[in-house]
This record gives sequence, structure tokens and C-alpha cells, in this order.
Amino acid sequence: MKNARLKINTSLIVVILLVMSFIGCANKKNKKEALETQVATQLEHTPFFKISLAQWSLHRAIMDDKTMSPFEFAKETKALGFEAVEYVTQLYTFEIEKLGFETVIDSLKNESEKYDVKNLLIMVDGEGDLADPNVDIRDKAVENHKKWVDAAAYMGCHSIRVNTFGTMDPDIWVESVKDGLIKLSKYAASKNINVLVENHGWWSSDPLKVMQVINEINMPNCGTLPDFGNWCYKRSENYFDGECLEEFPDKYEGIKLMMPAAKAVSAKSSDFDEKGNETRTDFLKMLQIIKDSGYKEYISVEYNFDDVGRVNEKSAIILTKKLLINASKHLD
Repeated sequence: MKNARLKINTSLIVVILLVMSFIGCANKKNKKEALETQVATQLEHTPFFKISLAQWSLHRAIMDDKTMSPFEFAKETKALGFEAVEYVTQLYTFEIEKLGFETVIDSLKNESEKYDVKNLLIMVDGEGDLADPNVDIRDKAVENHKKWVDAAAYMGCHSIRVNTFGTMDPDIWVESVKDGLIKLSKYAASKNINVLVENHGWWSSDPLKVMQVINEINMPNCGTLPDFGNWCYKRSENYFDGECLEEFPDKYEGIKLMMPAAKAVSAKSSDFDEKGNETRTDFLKMLQIIKDSGYKEYISVEYNFDDVGRVNEKSAIILTKKLLINASKHLD
């Protein structure tokens, strides 16, 4: 009787172990399937582009409020959930005068490495106009830009963005800007750095003229940085101030024209509605144009609010990033 009871208990244990083994396998299978589904869902919603942060998005905190040091850019970038950056030279004018150029560049490189942030490009301001009609002034601007080409190479960037304002005479502008860009691009090529023209005021905000110049130069490291904003090419006062008198009529067509030579793209935002959409630019339409062009590199978040107090910079940066990601889910 005791042996019979033992056999029954043993059989019961075997059955229980088999059931537990089956349940365990089923759970593993379900977990595996759930993980595969999760990964597939994430892959499905991965944008065709990568996202970076343009330093101009924080220019008020750095320049006006002085609540942030420009040397904290890499740290702040990481905290905001970005892994790549674009620098703006005018935000370091005081630091360069006080500490010296090389010290500033070394510090930026060290900070980017400390926070594991990738350096993409440097937006160069205040070093002269590469489209100035006076050849001596233009050549001086070329020489001034060379140290930033060297800095970009040292920091691991792929490009610098330059200014090409020049004169409002379109024929003189075309010849002047070609000369300036060719001279600088030849030097930059030796450092494996691109020289980029942004729609950034005067004739540089006319994509037809910009692409005429880029195509005539026909150098692989001389390209464009299309910006969602900045389409006014004639103002009542200067490049950026005063009433806009003339602007390129279709910003979407402007982006489409500039994309074949694009090596970076700036997603400019200024204001948002209650749904988180940018009020002046259809991001979905812009991203479709960019995707159709075959571009797959970084698109930078560049917030530039001109209505003080509407949205703080950090909140707007996050809103712009979310807008880019959400819009990318609805592309063809």
C-alpha cells in the first residue's frame, strides 16, 4: 500500500513538473513574441533621419538671461535627450576674447567627449562676408574662416555654415559669392570639411540664386543647409532688421530646390498651437520633401521665438523634437 502511494505521488510530481515546464516554455515564447512585437513597433516608428540640437535654440539663456554658460551646451544637450550638436560661433565671442581661441575649442571638444555628444557643424558668424563685392574684404573673410575650418576638423565636425550676404545687385552677388566660396572650399577640402550656404538673409534666402551658385561651383564639399525659415531676401534696413519687402514665395519649394546639395537641415520653429504643431510651417509637408530627396542624415532642432514669453526655450526644444518624430510616422 505504501509502495502504491509512493508511485502515485511520484507520478503526480512528474505531471506537475511537465505542466510547469510547458507553462515556462509558453511564457518564454509569449515574452519572446512580445519583445519581437515591441522591437518591430519601434523600428516601424524610427524616423528616416537623425535629430540634433542647434545651439541657437538656447541663445537667450546664453546671451540674454545668462543662465547658461555656452560651455554647458553638451551637458544640456544630453539632458534634453539629444546626442548630436551644432555650434554657433557668436555665442563664444566673449569667451574667445577672454580665454583665447584654442582654449575655447579644446573646452568644447572635451565637453562633447565627456557627455558623449557628437559634433556635427559650426555656424560661423562675425568673420566677414564671403560675398562682399570688394575682393580684398572678401579674401580677408576667407582667411578669417580658415581657423573655424581647422576647429571643425579638430572637433570631428563635417561642416561649417558661412554667411553670403554681399550686395543686392544679383549679378555682382553671384560672381562675388562664387569667388569666396571656391577659395574657402578649396582650403576646407584639404581638411575634409564641407562649406555650407544657409538661406540666411539677402540673396542667400533666394534658393534659385543659391542653387545657381552651388551648381556652377560644382565642388563636392560646397553645399547647402536648408532652413525651414529665413526666406526674406530684402528688408527695409539690413540683413535681419526692418520690414520684409521681398521674400521667396514658397518655402516648401525653396527646401525642395536646396535639398539636392544639402549636407544638413535646420527645422526652424517659432510658435506652437494647442496640438503641438508649429504655427508657421507644416512639418509633415517639409519632412515628406526631405524624405523624397533621399536625405537620411541629421535634421537639427532650431527654436527661435520672436514672441517673448510664449514658450520657454527648453520646452520648445522638446516640442520641436516631438513634432519631428510624430510627423515622421505619417510619411508616405
